[in-house]
Amino acid sequence: MRFATKAVIISLALSAGMAFAKEGVQDATVKARMDLMGNNALNAGILGGMASGKTGFDASAAAAAKAALIANATNIGAKFEPEVDDPVSEARPDIWMNWEGFLEKAKGLETAAGAIDVSSLEGIQAGMGAIGGACKACHSDFRAKK
Repeated sequence: MRFATKAVIISLALSAGMAFAKEGVQDATVKARMDLMGNNALNAGILGGMASGKTGFDASAAAAAKAALIANATNIGAKFEPEVDDPVSEARPDIWMNWEGFLEKAKGLETAAGAIDVSSLEGIQAGMGAIGGACKACHSDFRAKK
């Protein structure tokens, strides 16, 4: 299975997980984080769908998804800065114990999203590995398995 296809599957699973996890969230700060991450999954899924051929190439949709990923990535630190927990949160305490490492992972997503060439299908296909890798790197270290 190609990495782009795996990225789409992961993105869709994350989107589904975020939608389910928002049920019963009690803290507004945590909900805002979950919304941000859900939006990341949605936009990575848009690009991944194009990369895998599940959806047709659409330059304007790809540019919008890229812009959203960049904007979201720059916002991750602000959304997570207050150390707040909620029973449905998937954020691990490691985020605040290794704040600089967490911000570095967020910067990795910003860099990967900024570098992807969305002017062509080939550019999206070439860039999805870095986006998927940035998401996985952060989730491996800072997201709880629920």
